[in-house]
Formats: sequence, structure tokens, C-alpha cells
Amino acid sequence: MSLRSVRRLPVHTGPAGWAAILPPAAPRAALRGEMGCDVAIIGAGFAGLSAARRLRQIAPDARVIVLDAGRVAEGAAGRNSGFMIDLPHELTSSDYAGAGEARDRVLTRLNRHAIDFAEAAVRDYAIPAGYFQRSGKINAAGSGVGMAANVSYAAHLAALKEPHEMLDAQVMRQITGSGYYQGGLFTPGTAMLQPAGYVRGLAEGLEREGVTILEQSPVTRFEAVGAGWRLLGAGGAITAAKVILANNGHLESFGFKQGRLMHILLNACMTAEIPAEALRALGGQDCWGATPADPMGSTVRRISTAQGGNRIVIRQGGYYRPDMQTSAADLARVTRKMRQKFEARFPQLAGLPFEHAWSGHLCLSKNAVSVMRELEPGLFSACVQNGLGTARGTLTGIGAAELACGQTSAITGFFTAEAEPARLPPHPFDTIGANLYLRWKEWQARAE
Repeated sequence: MSLRSVRRLPVHTGPAGWAAILPPAAPRAALRGEMGCDVAIIGAGFAGLSAARRLRQIAPDARVIVLDAGRVAEGAAGRNSGFMIDLPHELTSSDYAGAGEARDRVLTRLNRHAIDFAEAAVRDYAIPAGYFQRSGKINAAGSGVGMAANVSYAAHLAALKEPHEMLDAQVMRQITGSGYYQGGLFTPGTAMLQPAGYVRGLAEGLEREGVTILEQSPVTRFEAVGAGWRLLGAGGAITAAKVILANNGHLESFGFKQGRLMHILLNACMTAEIPAEALRALGGQDCWGATPADPMGSTVRRISTAQGGNRIVIRQGGYYRPDMQTSAADLARVTRKMRQKFEARFPQLAGLPFEHAWSGHLCLSKNAVSVMRELEPGLFSACVQNGLGTARGTLTGIGAAELACGQTSAITGFFTAEAEPARLPPHPFDTIGANLYLRWKEWQARAE
């Protein structure tokens, strides 16, 4: 087969805030010269590193190389909100309920497997406990619309026989320190991550087990060869018997599923360290996480010194970008909106500066399926996480590693049975339609 070029490399706007608040990490080597391995993994995020860990479990003697286009934990893995959610969390739904009780029960079991897998890595690799906490999360409601969404989702959880608790405004204030919320819906199974810290710890543990991780090593061309696959970058080449693409939406950059993937850019801000006097005025618990009752609302987290300082993180403002990147002007515009939302929730912290602001890339499919399968002989995918990169990325990484080793499991069975991602309208109609829809949904959820 002829040599194929990679169409687009990752471009990020703003620093990865979760990595920026950690001590600096020593740089790793970049790809140089000729290398060979049994399995090469492209992408050192949740999917890629989970694939590497599963490979070590199945085939401990296999030579595994993980390549990342940037630095570990400074791409998507350091730009998400750190919720590893066990329950149905369908972002295109009005209340997160999925496509039916049977599918939601299966996904919940699989998500809990991913959380257990991550917790075992925390234990095995001595990752700091503050980077992974099975503390649950809240669906926070700031309006009657949000309250109605929580009631609807609670009914769905009751049908699934999943534990949950409705919270009133007083309890929400006791937890968050904010009088903004009318109520909340607490579910206990979510693990809250310091995502950059967890990913760094996972990478370091894998290196101690013999996995090679290369940074600043984007793959720019690739081809099938007699011995498997050959990956080329600016500084060298790798020949691998098998390859796992763990690069989420950049699956499309490698020439697969074109015209079928939706690329959504979200934005987040992280405050500076909250001074002691302001912490006393704020009150509330020192660590909690709240997703909006309406998926188009604002996600808010409060963290403490165990995660990198007493800070609040707020995420909002999605838009469709088929080129998978945003601009400094886009980020500045959305940051101004996030400032308004932040001060509406925490007037006692008015004027507290945002220390970090960044954009992050979500890849969704119209029919909410992932792409975890063998694309071509010896070439596997662990991509299209549908905005659930922590749990779904972990699952697809595990599944791709199992497929590469010729194994089957509940994970491989679930994902390989999924349909192809549905086709999108042709460009530019996809962009116009998607952004109009997002603006409308954002306006509907403006109080959330």
C-alpha cells in the first residue's frame, strides 16, 4: 500500500491548566532514527496509556512504544474536567439519559470496569491519592429547567436501580458555598481526577515496566509494510507489527471516518489560588464536582491542595470546529462569558483572577458510537470518545489492546458491535447547522 500522509496535527490554544498547576515534568526523548516494536500506540492520553497498560497485562514481554505529538498530559488529557463517570452521560440528551435502559446498564458496567482499572493503576503505580477520588458528583441545577432535567434523570436512574439523592438549595450551598443553585442530583459512583496528575503517574508507571514513551513525536506519514506498519516522523521512523491509533478525533487526520466525526471545542478557566480569607468567606466543602443539569450548561469543580491548590475550575462555551482548533480570540470571548457565570455563582470571589484559560477538543459521532475496532490488518483504533475521554478513552484503549492480542471480552464485544459513525451533512452545512444548534441549546441552558 502506498505511503499515506497525516492531514492535520494537534493544535492547542492556551496551556493545559491541570498540568500547569503541577510541578514541571522532565521532558522525554523524541523519536530519533530507526526503531522497532511489537505494538506502537499513537497518543499518550487516557486511551493510549490504558492500551499500553493492558498490553503489559496480557503480553508482558511485548515491546511497546507510545508516541505523543506533544507532551504527556498537555494535550486533551490535561484539558478535560476530570470526571470519570460511571452512569449514562449522553451529551446530546436533555438530561444525560442514553438510548435505552438495556444499553445504559451495559455501559454502566463497562464504565465501572474502567474506573476499577484506573484505581488499580493508582495503587500499582503509587499515583497520589488526591489525583483519583471515588467521591461522586452532582448534577447542579440553577433554574426550573435544570430542576426538571434532574427529576427526569432521577426517574431514569430509579428505573436502572442506581443509587442517587436529590439535594435542595440549602444542601447545595453547604457543599458549594454558592447560593446560585436551586438543587442538585448526587450520584456516588463518579471518580474525580486531577487528570494531568493521573496521566503523568500512569505514564511513569508504564515506563518503569519497560514501555517506551516518546514526546514531541508526531507521526506525519504511515504505510503498511511486510512486517506490519511503518510510522514516520520528522526525526525518525518506527516499524511495528501492530499499531493502535489512540488519538480520538485525529483518527480523521489519518484518513479514517472522514465526514463522520463532529469536532467540538470547549473552553475552561481555572482561578488563581484562593486566598485564606476568601476561602473562609466562601465556605463549602474543599473538593466537589458539578456537571450542569442540562448538558449545555457550565461544569464547575472546586479542588484543594491535593490536586494543585485551592482553586475553582469552570468550563463552558462549545462550538463546532471541523479543523479541530480554536483561536486566542475565540478563547478570550468565551472567557469573558465564563467570568460572568463564575461571578454569578461566587459573588464573594468577585475579582479573583483566572490564572489559566484553555480550549479542549471533543470528538463526537452523530449516533453516539465510538470507533474501537480493527481498521485494517494490524491497525486498530481506540477513538471517538463522545466527550467522555476519561472513562470511554480508558475502555477503548483496553479494548484495542485486547483486539491487538487476539482476545475478546465484554469491552471488545460491545464496541465492535456498534454501528459506523453516521454521516454528517457536507461542509459548510455541517458547520453552520452545528453552530446554530449549539447556540440555541446554550441559550436554552443559559441559567445552567
